Amino acid sequence: MAAVVLAAGLLTHGTAGALAAPPPAPPGPVDASGAEHSLRTAAGAENYYFVMADRFANGTAANDTGGLAADRTVSGFDPTAKGFYHGGDLKGLLGKLDYIQGLGTSAIWLTPSFKNKAYQDKDGSAGYHGYWITDFTQIDPHLGTNQDLADLIGAAHARGMKVYFDIITNHTADVVGFEEGDRPAYQNKTAFPYKDAAGNTFDDAAVAGSSAFPALDAATSFPYTPVLEPGEEDLKVPAWLNDVTVYHNRGDSSFAGESSYYGDFVGLDDLFTEDPRVVDGMIEIYKAWIGDFGVDGFRIDTMKHVNDEFWQEFGPEVLEYARSVGKEDFFMFGEVYDTSRDFTSKYTTSNSMQAVLDFPFQQAARSYTADSAPATTLQKLFLGDDWYTDADSNVHQLPTFLGNHDMGRIGAFIAAANPGAPEAQKVARDRLAHELMYFSRGNPVVYYGDEQGFTGLDAQGKAAGDQLARQDMFASQTGDYLDDDLLGTDATHTEDNFAADHPLYSSISRLAQVVQEHPTLRTGAHQDRYADSTAGVYAFSRIDAAAQREYIVAVNNTAAPRPAAVPTYLAKRPFEKVYGPDGAAARLKSAADRTLGVTVPPFSTVVYAAQGRIPDSAAAPTPALATPEAAGAENTRVHVAAEMPRDSFYEVTFQLRTAEGWENIGTDDTYPYQVFHATEDMEPGTALEYRAVALDNAGHTAASATVAGVVPTPVDPNAPAGPVAQPDSVTIAGSLQSEAGCSGDWQPDCAATMAAFDPIAQEWRLTLDVPAGDWEFKAALNGTWEENYGEGGERNGPNIALAGHPGGPVTFTYRHDTHLTLTSTPSGQPGSVSVPGTLNTEMGCPGDWDPACPQAQLTYDPAQGVWRGTFDLPVGSYAAKAALNGSWDVNYGEGGVQNGPNISVEHDGGAITFSYNEATHRLSFG
Repeated sequence: MAAVVLAAGLLTHGTAGALAAPPPAPPGPVDASGAEHSLRTAAGAENYYFVMADRFANGTAANDTGGLAADRTVSGFDPTAKGFYHGGDLKGLLGKLDYIQGLGTSAIWLTPSFKNKAYQDKDGSAGYHGYWITDFTQIDPHLGTNQDLADLIGAAHARGMKVYFDIITNHTADVVGFEEGDRPAYQNKTAFPYKDAAGNTFDDAAVAGSSAFPALDAATSFPYTPVLEPGEEDLKVPAWLNDVTVYHNRGDSSFAGESSYYGDFVGLDDLFTEDPRVVDGMIEIYKAWIGDFGVDGFRIDTMKHVNDEFWQEFGPEVLEYARSVGKEDFFMFGEVYDTSRDFTSKYTTSNSMQAVLDFPFQQAARSYTADSAPATTLQKLFLGDDWYTDADSNVHQLPTFLGNHDMGRIGAFIAAANPGAPEAQKVARDRLAHELMYFSRGNPVVYYGDEQGFTGLDAQGKAAGDQLARQDMFASQTGDYLDDDLLGTDATHTEDNFAADHPLYSSISRLAQVVQEHPTLRTGAHQDRYADSTAGVYAFSRIDAAAQREYIVAVNNTAAPRPAAVPTYLAKRPFEKVYGPDGAAARLKSAADRTLGVTVPPFSTVVYAAQGRIPDSAAAPTPALATPEAAGAENTRVHVAAEMPRDSFYEVTFQLRTAEGWENIGTDDTYPYQVFHATEDMEPGTALEYRAVALDNAGHTAASATVAGVVPTPVDPNAPAGPVAQPDSVTIAGSLQSEAGCSGDWQPDCAATMAAFDPIAQEWRLTLDVPAGDWEFKAALNGTWEENYGEGGERNGPNIALAGHPGGPVTFTYRHDTHLTLTSTPSGQPGSVSVPGTLNTEMGCPGDWDPACPQAQLTYDPAQGVWRGTFDLPVGSYAAKAALNGSWDVNYGEGGVQNGPNISVEHDGGAITFSYNEATHRLSFG
């Protein structure tokens, strides 16, 4: 079996644990070189328990209806319906603190708990989830009172636990309507620019957060005219929220492009966060909860849908206030629902926020544990951690998680992906996911109920999110929940589920205990070590920079024991097991080549601790800097990398020369040593000078030579890219040409194997009837070999293999923007392809975003090897994706990315043709 191994690399220093750990290393340089230890903070050592108060425990029935009439369309209370209040409250949470703390929890994270619009007719459901806020100063009466919150926080603090609030700055409840009708389609800023109160057009982005932001007029400033229903003119608190000009007023978001920032989320009133009145108002709201109630931190909803300037002011001001009232460890992390590290990391670098939820970790951990993905899936994840490294934050602060109230539960992902597996295997996979989360870098989040084996599948047996992932912990009356099969127990949702002897509860409690006893497993450097190229073993080290003690962690996602030779920093040194099943060896010894031979039992994790410290380095090696390069989709980062030996533990501090001297821009403690310097606020074209200083484990330092860089010019990744300049011709040239009518093989000028250009899809395609066999080919441009592309889109690269072809049609697709040539066959096509999106009702579907709608289906064209469909649509701004086989299980968004961003469709009206290519997974239109 092939494996990917990083030989003796490097690792980091330890830091404070949430329950019992040494304090973080003091910040600041260790000597005149400016070398520093990799950053750790007290906020980077929490065990979170994420709980939806309405679904957890009912401490008193007196507040079930929130003081409103019993009618569920008034009170929102109906415990038999999954979209309504069920009766859980803060008193119930208070009564279950023993249970929560028994998991090893150090911080309770509550879903939004402010007063909500109890019921919304347009949605046919209630505000039990907390995201339809009308009063930002009051606890929702269904959950209790402000005093109940104070009691909960006081009791948690007395136990050494923190309380985090889930907060919202992007929107409020749906209260603002429009004269033109309810929840209209989004109107873009190009066609309908904003106007100030005097009628002059202006660009809000150019004056966001500044004193130059103009006064607005509800009657003339917006594309739609905002109005309030009688009786709701003063519904919101604070009062400034009742001014309709503090909202974007552009209609419903299509969740793509510009509308992601300016559109209403299914009618929810989208705040004009570029307006200083909104910025200042939100800061004051959340200061009060810190100062008056002692809240310990915030999880911030929908962060990526709010403009950058808002966060650049909100984050530092709130943090400064928290520290001024004694909350030195106050911590905020945001929801940036995206898996692109260059995008998610900008909020902790350019935007001055402390952390974001680690969606890339969730995706990789789910794939590895539920779907048996290759171990390299985890390796690729952790090798991208340096996107988050800057002078005051890094990846170690990020909360990691396995599922949540929106996407669904880890138990559901496992059950859906392994429907025929024995119950014991499903529980083992669930335990493995939590082991990976607890022993890798970051701060684990347990979603309430996961410790009781909650699942949540839809009628087709697929993992479900939203309402189906929000089950009751107390005895439920909701039919949709009563059908769930819980993992690891015979219990059902007809009874309370607070079993401290549940195997997953016991496992998670044990994981927290191990981390408490060995805090390096939380705060130490996370050095990638070994990864099988298939499903199998992934191994990494955690290293304490102060004690220079190395731990080896190895996980296995297969049903058989798997051996691995894991690189370490120690030769011929004993390692003792600190975690793992009884079948794993209790004691091992590293070999002379500094590898540790481990055998990981099926669906298990083993952890071994070195006995003794890593030998001291005799001298710090001198870093060798590569030429800095622009990086990131927005072109606002500069990649600076240092080559170092991999024979011992080193920390590398990267520095930028400024007028005041060398300024530290981040310290990395694992190979590969690198930072992605944020340059968004710098003038494009400005000359940059970098250097790196290495710090070894004995305190020696060494500085590199300097290298020159330049501030790149930012780009808007959402802006239309425009067509790429295409070649005159593309030939599929290779060993198959003589079979296709050419006079010989490897002829770049043979017309019989020249592809045709599709201007809509911006790709070249050729369909050939290829005999059975093994074939090789390349893409040759303009009839010669002067420019040709092979495997991986590499110019003059290796031949591309078409191995084991059974015979029959093959469609070759070449894209000049990627230089990739991909193949597809009729037998490899999905059963169906549809175009779900905000355009479905215009196609005649009963609703939008319906992948099963007959009117949204495309038809396979075997001659072209693509799926096509032509539709007549009115003018508008739409969003769409490609969905396969009539469901959301497999879908592709922008750029052909699975589960990727929605594709923005700006249409002038009339006929529009959609085309989907299974080889590239791209949906195009024109």
